[in-house]
Amino acid sequence: MLDISAGCLGNNSEVEEAAAAPGHVYADWIGCGGIGFAWSADSGGHFSAPVAVPGSLGHSWDPAIAVAGDGTVYVSYMHADGAVGLPGTSMYPVVAASRDHGASFAQTHSLFPPKPGDWGDRDFIAVGPAGHVYLTWDYGPSGSEVKLLCARSGSCAYTNGDFNAVIQASSDGGRTWGPIIPVEPRFPLGGGYSAPLVLGPAGRIDIVYEGHPTSQRTLAVQPGYEFFASSPDGTHWPASPPALWPANGTVALPTWWIDGDISADAAGNLYVTWDTQTAAADIGWLTYSADGGRTWSVPIRVTPDTDRAPHITESAGGQAGIAYIAWQTSAPAPGYATYLRPFSIRHGWLGPAVMVSAKYGNAAVWPGDTFGIAQLPGGRISLTWGSAVGASKKSAIYATVVTS
Repeated sequence: MLDISAGCLGNNSEVEEAAAAPGHVYADWIGCGGIGFAWSADSGGHFSAPVAVPGSLGHSWDPAIAVAGDGTVYVSYMHADGAVGLPGTSMYPVVAASRDHGASFAQTHSLFPPKPGDWGDRDFIAVGPAGHVYLTWDYGPSGSEVKLLCARSGSCAYTNGDFNAVIQASSDGGRTWGPIIPVEPRFPLGGGYSAPLVLGPAGRIDIVYEGHPTSQRTLAVQPGYEFFASSPDGTHWPASPPALWPANGTVALPTWWIDGDISADAAGNLYVTWDTQTAAADIGWLTYSADGGRTWSVPIRVTPDTDRAPHITESAGGQAGIAYIAWQTSAPAPGYATYLRPFSIRHGWLGPAVMVSAKYGNAAVWPGDTFGIAQLPGGRISLTWGSAVGASKKSAIYATVVTS
């Protein structure tokens, strides 16, 4: 359990990570005065000293990360050009690229919205061959319409607003970017946010997003569902994307963590994780598709406990038919812990859940809305997470490697 944020003052939280052969691991998070970044060249055995990504100091949040086939590291994050919530403030994604394994970020591009005063949140990034880069984020034309619902020991969710899951693409390695394209129908009142993505065969783009019905009169949002959408080119999206297993429950409005994740294994099988909330319990789920998202398996329960604690549930695809399912939760008591369990399409769960965090984190300290998970060579899994352990009142970023 390595503290890879050591030396960064303040709270360090909401980590994401990516890995590339032969043994590079990259992590970014909210911290170091902006967006923190560290890398490992020995499959997570040791990490560089953490630094702030150039251009991220100030009002920056929600980092994401991806590595291209040529080794280029892309770090994306949200940024505001003024105080968040003030009239006229623009909120937009920034993409920084490093072509020397994270030693420097010589290329930075801001994806400015069409007009100031917008709302923007949680970005995700993926890269394909020949310099193609895809970025999803949550966009609302009017930031003044957004009303927050904030947790005492978490981050914020929303009760009202013009929310939309959107995508932008670059064909030249992130130097220039195309227009904002809605992923879901009913723009600008799509009700969608948090849209992680993976790239499939022949450039197909697969996305899972959180969609909330929105009142056209008041812009109030209702509890929602996870939706799956696929596009051959990032421009054309289905008019009626399917909700994934709505009978299993809804995503409640106070859900402050990133609810929903998608990954693919070596054969292209898709895995989606999310959690639903009721008055009695918060439950993490897994469903998979072996046909490119046309059909999905009956949901499989991931989290064993029955309580109302958050269950931030994510996955990483492994070899054909195998995925690694992880979750971070503050239940059952003494505090936040991170768990991992291997899954097989053919055989189901391949073993019991393993607690990979050696210490519990203070449940009253926000660890971030996400954690990081990536497959390494040899069937190993790298995990990173935020946690305030021991007597600390601030969260740090920890890393470990799990071997099968």
